[in-house]
Amino acid sequence: MPEITSPVHGETVLSYKTLSPSAAAEKLARAEEAQRAWARVDLADRVRLCEAMLDRYDERLDDNALQITMMMGKPVAHARGEFRGGFSERTRHLCKIAAHALRPLEIDDGAQSNIRRFIRRDPVGVVMVIAAWNYPLLVPVGCVVSSVLAGDAVLLKHAHQTAGVADQIERAFLDAGAPEGLVQAMHLDHAGVNGLLDSKRLGYLSFTGSVGGGREVYKAVAARDFIGVGMELGGKDPAYVCADAEVQASAAGIADGAFFNAGQSCCAVERVYVHADVYDAFLEAMVAEVHALRVGDPRVVGTTMGPVVNEAAARHTRAQTEQALAAGARQVTDDARFDIPDLSPCYLPPRVLTGVTHAMDVMREETFGPVVGVMKVASDDEAVALMNDSLYGLTASVWTQDPARGLALAERLAAGTIYANRCDYLDPALAWTGVKDSGFGVSLSELGFHVVTRPKSYHLRNRL
Repeated sequence: MPEITSPVHGETVLSYKTLSPSAAAEKLARAEEAQRAWARVDLADRVRLCEAMLDRYDERLDDNALQITMMMGKPVAHARGEFRGGFSERTRHLCKIAAHALRPLEIDDGAQSNIRRFIRRDPVGVVMVIAAWNYPLLVPVGCVVSSVLAGDAVLLKHAHQTAGVADQIERAFLDAGAPEGLVQAMHLDHAGVNGLLDSKRLGYLSFTGSVGGGREVYKAVAARDFIGVGMELGGKDPAYVCADAEVQASAAGIADGAFFNAGQSCCAVERVYVHADVYDAFLEAMVAEVHALRVGDPRVVGTTMGPVVNEAAARHTRAQTEQALAAGARQVTDDARFDIPDLSPCYLPPRVLTGVTHAMDVMREETFGPVVGVMKVASDDEAVALMNDSLYGLTASVWTQDPARGLALAERLAAGTIYANRCDYLDPALAWTGVKDSGFGVSLSELGFHVVTRPKSYHLRNRL
């Protein structure tokens, strides 16, 4: 039976049973049955279910948030905020726009008065969501809620480290009155996932995880079936502080984007480029922001950064940092400013490095930990070239007091989302997507409904 080891104290906090092939097949059959009935339910009732699900989850929020903390290490306050500030916000927005996103598209150009033409969006059937551990509520919410609103059923598989969150979400839907089988937690190993793909009965698959994992899932789907696939993969997101940027606010925003969730965000800022005119002032402000972080036991009130998810993640972050330092980088933050707990080996000090180059892994490969490199640049053109010099393209941010300049720079950047004077945020009204090795597909916004539905065209002659 798989066991989850907590990065908080190194002890087992949860064990769960992996589904047998027959049990997984039974859940798939229940999902199909539930979906056929659910597709006939009025959209207003689907909206009411999703809104009630939020209320039911909130009733258990204290227990749910603590479980998330113990499974993956984020401060309890952040786990609570992930629900009330993110999961809830996105669910309510999707409920608000569902009618417009799913409306039939009437074709009325006046050319054929005897013929009615329109396009409807039908549910794809059963949607499988494979969710990452770093934001176990925020990662799946877009696809799960859009699917339920569209008339699909959902099979939800979380990464091992946060497997319990799939059960939390299933329970919230059931407590809200969802039909049995509509949203189900699926505790599967790789063979179990392949078994579902072998069935050729899925309508869409959403995957969030590593580039390597995404390639394997994508190949597995392509070898078996022709269904839609969404991939949210790695990131190495850059920020550029322009010569006219408001330095203090930029440093505060970028520090938060780099170190929130111990740097374990798909869209965390991992590379910072600063115009020479403001470099020294920015670096001083950035270091002060980082030194203000409180690293510690995430169960303790006031902790702003907990441990990374496991020992392997801690080793990876340390190795990248040590490689950079050996190659000439300089650490400008002071580890002694942080009271690092000895509860487990997963607690790391947040670090800012200068003297970094694109020859170093810390500026090229995803870190997913509390380290960020800062480089001085001489011009906007140099910054854009360096920002685009990456295998990844999830988000990028530009920090400037000139809106026209911000837009002009944004248009030159290769990423799914570009921010000005903000970073590390998912706006539910916008499409969440990536380019290059950050993946493809869409969640959130009206476009997020398109991937979990299929267009069906109607060409109806009224009379002969």
